[in-house]
Amino acid sequence: MALGIVSPPSLALTAASVLALISVSLLGFLETRGIHLKYSKFFNDYSSISSKVPSRVGMFLLYTPAFLVGVASFWLFPDGDLRFLLLKSAITIHFFKRIFEVGFIHIYSGDMALDSTIIISVSYFFLSLSLIYTQILSQQVPEPSIDLMYPGIVLFLIGIGGNFYHHYLLSKLRAKGGRDYKIPKGGLFELVICPHYLFEILGLMGISLISQTLYSFSVTLGSAVYLTIGVALLPVSFSVASSSCLPHRVSFAWNVFWVMLPD
Repeated sequence: MALGIVSPPSLALTAASVLALISVSLLGFLETRGIHLKYSKFFNDYSSISSKVPSRVGMFLLYTPAFLVGVASFWLFPDGDLRFLLLKSAITIHFFKRIFEVGFIHIYSGDMALDSTIIISVSYFFLSLSLIYTQILSQQVPEPSIDLMYPGIVLFLIGIGGNFYHHYLLSKLRAKGGRDYKIPKGGLFELVICPHYLFEILGLMGISLISQTLYSFSVTLGSAVYLTIGVALLPVSFSVASSSCLPHRVSFAWNVFWVMLPD
């Protein structure tokens, strides 16, 4: 199956994988059509929101349930092979890193709609739960003939480390309480417009290689589509978004990747 890089999926898991790919990719498509979740950088009509929470509170609500799923999995499913242990660890570390950034790295200045916060929180919760559950089911079928678990560990660590570092660089661009946007410098910002997205995708690819299930690869592909195509087709609205502000090596890519500071 797929050159031996994924565990043989059942019909149900194949259907779930296709659904995950379509649903996550659809979010990116909806962004391009002007239909935004009410926490997105592209959503501006905050006056229409009746129930909202501070952005920092909302972000904690987004990531904490998924993180707790990862933590609980060590207690609920103590058995399993090394691949399962590494997957549980990667998911837990992934969401712990996001919570840590919410508390100590990102600078927030806005609000989030409560309904969107709940929807996204439930989505992350289900994503964390389903990745772990599909891995449990995969232990009942033969291992993939090509073992990509160890390259996955390396890729995950590179992704999560690079994403954290570039989020740190972005956080230094905005004064506390400010809402201005600037062209970032340092790290890979001289070569790639959104290296934090690049490393986010690499980290998710690492989780897929650790898991080696069709479902995990579908989630990663859908997320990659959302992070790239979903924002690539939107017009640049920041006054600083001029190609003359960018390194000449990457100015052509401004319409594909554009700077987005954590809100």
